[in-house]
Amino acid sequence: MKSSRPTIRDVARLAGVSHQTVSRVINKNAGVTPETREIVEAAILELNYHPSAIARSMARGETRTLACISPNLTDYTFASIIEGAESEARSQGYFMLSSSAADPKSFGELVEELAGHRRVDGLIVINPYMDERYTHIPKNFPLVFVGAYSHDEKICSVSLDDVQVAYDATSYLLACGHKKVAMLTGPMEEDCSRDRSEGYRRALQENSLPVVDAFVFEGDWTATSGQKMIQALAHSGEMPSAIFAQNDRMAMGVLRAVRDLNLNVPDDIAVIGVDDMPLSSYFDPPLSTMRQDMPLIGQEAVRMMFNIIKKKKQPERHLKLPAELVVRQSTKVTDTL
Repeated sequence: MKSSRPTIRDVARLAGVSHQTVSRVINKNAGVTPETREIVEAAILELNYHPSAIARSMARGETRTLACISPNLTDYTFASIIEGAESEARSQGYFMLSSSAADPKSFGELVEELAGHRRVDGLIVINPYMDERYTHIPKNFPLVFVGAYSHDEKICSVSLDDVQVAYDATSYLLACGHKKVAMLTGPMEEDCSRDRSEGYRRALQENSLPVVDAFVFEGDWTATSGQKMIQALAHSGEMPSAIFAQNDRMAMGVLRAVRDLNLNVPDDIAVIGVDDMPLSSYFDPPLSTMRQDMPLIGQEAVRMMFNIIKKKKQPERHLKLPAELVVRQSTKVTDTL
């Protein structure tokens, strides 16, 4: 059954030229007279012919497709980064494939399928150090890390300035008058968790306050982590006056657990998170947090990728973006602590 969609050969027949000449006109190549170009363009218009983007890309030896691989596609942070990356890729005439890998084995298989078989022109990898998946990173392939950086200087990266984010959040709590500030971290094998821990410790040290081991808990980014932290603190009998949670979801668990103990936020315990999730302002009480522009992180990763693909000089190989302090009712200035 013949397709009703016109082809390049249909255009060539109508214009009375070869299909190679039509191709040169479409690709704006030299070697075509103005008269011939005008005839071909008229035939294209009459037939309403649209060149195949895939065919044109194959002819150039490129796919005009990027891939973004994340640990999952349901996490709000990852999804927002991917949305920003897809938007930027589309604005440049590229497609963006989004996929997830739950473990190093599936990650390795996915990378081999995409990069090994050249199905895409570049890979954007979110959070490659959450386990051993970084060992499957291909050599000499356009690559950008998101949310982490590599010791290999050839690999570019975009992330939040996690050290500064934690430093600012902790410094804000200290400026509110708190002396006993606890921290709930993400998994410590991840770069951002370690960097945020460094920022927290730096803020305490600059204010001549000790880092109390009993006030540092490792979580897993879930609200349940926040509940477990408060339960452990209550059991120990040693409660802080403020808590810095390294993301909003864990902070939400802290808010719930504090309320279950019949304590008040912020009068008994102040809480600050990181991310500014869409529901953060609807928590009870509304959550103070460090707002990060996650779509912008995705956009910057794609811009960096285009520089790599086009072999342009990178203005910055390891880009760190700032966050904004958003003060809500989960914290307040006090002179009594």
